Amino acid sequence: MSAADLAAVIVALVAIVGLVVVLFAVASLVSTLRSLRETIEAIRVDAVPAVADLRRAAHRANHQLDHVDELLATAESVSATVDATSRLTYLVVSNPLIKIVAFGAGASRAARRLRRRR
Repeated sequence: MSAADLAAVIVALVAIVGLVVVLFAVASLVSTLRSLRETIEAIRVDAVPAVADLRRAAHRANHQLDHVDELLATAESVSATVDATSRLTYLVVSNPLIKIVAFGAGASRAARRLRRRR
């Protein structure tokens, strides 16, 4: 066996070993891809209903927010009405009430003076 034959055998063995390594790497890659596909399918099966539920929940939350906005608008309207009514009541009642109290105080003084004269 010559040196060229020995080199050819060594190159052939190295090529076979390299091919075996590449085949194991490809087999591992195929196994990983298969596992990845299964995982993606499982996620798709679980995620699609979850996303649908999330959309329904968001729709319900938006509806409830609209309802709360309406309630707040009504409460603001009632508050403004009560405020206006209390101001109007104050304006209508305060002046006559002040006059009645003043008249009562004046009448009380007059009654005391009349009692003192007797």
